[in-house]
Amino acid sequence: MEKLMVVEDEASIRGFIVLSLKHAGFDVLEAETGEEALRIFKREPSVHIVLLDVMLPGMSGFDVCEQMRKLKSAVGIILLTAKIQETDKVHGLGIGADDYITKPFSPAEMIARVQALLRRLNGNEINADSEYIVSSVFKLSKKNEQFFKNDQLIELTPTEFTLIKTLMENENGLLSRDELLDRVWGKNFVGDAKIVDVNIRRLRQKIEDEPSEPSYIMTHWGRGYFWNGGKA
Repeated sequence: MEKLMVVEDEASIRGFIVLSLKHAGFDVLEAETGEEALRIFKREPSVHIVLLDVMLPGMSGFDVCEQMRKLKSAVGIILLTAKIQETDKVHGLGIGADDYITKPFSPAEMIARVQALLRRLNGNEINADSEYIVSSVFKLSKKNEQFFKNDQLIELTPTEFTLIKTLMENENGLLSRDELLDRVWGKNFVGDAKIVDVNIRRLRQKIEDEPSEPSYIMTHWGRGYFWNGGKA
């Protein structure tokens, strides 16, 4: 289980981030100030990624970023801020941040960025030009638009293929019904939003060992769906 640290002085925002990360399966530490974050960081060498607010009381997020990068070059650092000026982004990346998320952001966006950074840190990032997405017993070919389970081809409609590709590209990241509608059917879709649920149900019938008790396409009731890539 990857260990993450959230550094945010506003308790409500910190709680929202921590809860979302824990739901996605991460071990999460939290700190309210930069000074506290550095103390925890020094005694927890196994931290993989730090989500770091820029506007902290006392020691700024930029200063914390610089110190953490000096202590451990391999740690991933994602800066969180309400600032949108290009100079702030350039400065943050220039002092060692790996990524930059502007508030407000969705849980799905945050998890996707964390997962992407983890893949980079692990040396096996799936980029936009990569032909395959491999997860558990599944393999998806973007080039040929084919989907395999245990090396056996599973026939999918174009919509089903795009839907499962979207879920797999955001592995363990929660996507709401509206987000899936936008990404798969397009922002101008005017039909019944339940089309997402129908296609999810059809996909489960095709890929799950027990469609009524899914292990891969998971539901977070009232919030959306996510791809469980941790299934053995």
